[in-house]
Amino acid sequence: MTATDARPTAGLIHKQLNPAARSATERAALMADPGFGRVHTDHMVVIRWTASDGWHDATLTAYQPLALDPAAMVLHYGQAIFEGLKAYRQANGTVAVFRPEENAARFNRSAQRLAMPELPTDLFLAAVDDLVATDLDWVPTAEGQSLYLRPFMIATEAQVGMRPAQEYLFLLIAFPVTPFFPGEVKPVTVWLSDDYVRAAIGGTGEAKCAGNYAGSLLAQRQAAEKGCDQVVWLDAVERRWVEEMGGMNLFFVRSGSAAGGARLMTPALTGTLLPGVVRDSLLALAPSLGLAVEEGRISVQEWRDGCADGTIGEVFACGTAAVIAPVGHVRSRQGDWVVGDGSAGEVTLRLRSALLDLQYGRVADPYGWMRPVG
Repeated sequence: MTATDARPTAGLIHKQLNPAARSATERAALMADPGFGRVHTDHMVVIRWTASDGWHDATLTAYQPLALDPAAMVLHYGQAIFEGLKAYRQANGTVAVFRPEENAARFNRSAQRLAMPELPTDLFLAAVDDLVATDLDWVPTAEGQSLYLRPFMIATEAQVGMRPAQEYLFLLIAFPVTPFFPGEVKPVTVWLSDDYVRAAIGGTGEAKCAGNYAGSLLAQRQAAEKGCDQVVWLDAVERRWVEEMGGMNLFFVRSGSAAGGARLMTPALTGTLLPGVVRDSLLALAPSLGLAVEEGRISVQEWRDGCADGTIGEVFACGTAAVIAPVGHVRSRQGDWVVGDGSAGEVTLRLRSALLDLQYGRVADPYGWMRPVG
């Protein structure tokens, strides 16, 4: 399906515009240095679900605090899922959202895993379209900036009993963000965590649920104490196989041979890894740049040996927030090593540039990934 196919029916969401929306001057001051998640747009979308009525009361309204009963089940049993996607100002001045259909599909897979109701795709897309179109002036025009969209769903039924809730709230908020890497792209240093694991087979690793991220914070703090920027997760059974970096998917660039050029390898989706939208996009985009791709598995020892003998020249992580983050140094209890010469590699930068050019509309979009809004 392309970005222009299956447009949602107009009028799915009732609009109550914010009477206290910020002026152009106020908005410009806030957008001068928005950081990440600190400055929010004027509106949000709210949709309610109950077991008796299903999804109803879809409203675009003023951004405002929520009122929750202390017995709201999300506060006790953690039924909370979310997504992350971006709207980009295009080279011609219009605005488009990157692959929202994929986020809608993953949102519903997360909902299934946590025994929550699925949100119809047309309603998810209508929420994205309406919020971005209403707050179009919040989409930055500065180089490398974008509008981050955060859809999420929580259990709101006020009942402290151990079962799936019978009432839920879907919300969509948005905020302008500066580049994850302002200026030069700087490689990160990572810590291999062997004290903690992110997920196990049969768990919630492939769901984008709040608890996964809460469970990662201690390991991330440990990584920071080791002088590292991010944590790399290993498998839960052997603590041998590489899985993810923080909340991002990893790619390894293997050197070419007489039979061909560089090859990209990323850990296969086993049920413990988050199926990233950027990950999927890079797997589709790489062959057009002459790069072979494969999904498999790689051990810590293979990573270390490959960096030592030059067969692994680059490693990078990818995700919505950072797009692509090169890995320059690895630290672990078994020793440290450098990836390549410690700088961002040529393949990494070429992939990053190709994806950003597509997202910002600087090149044609042959995949139909960009959904026009407004």
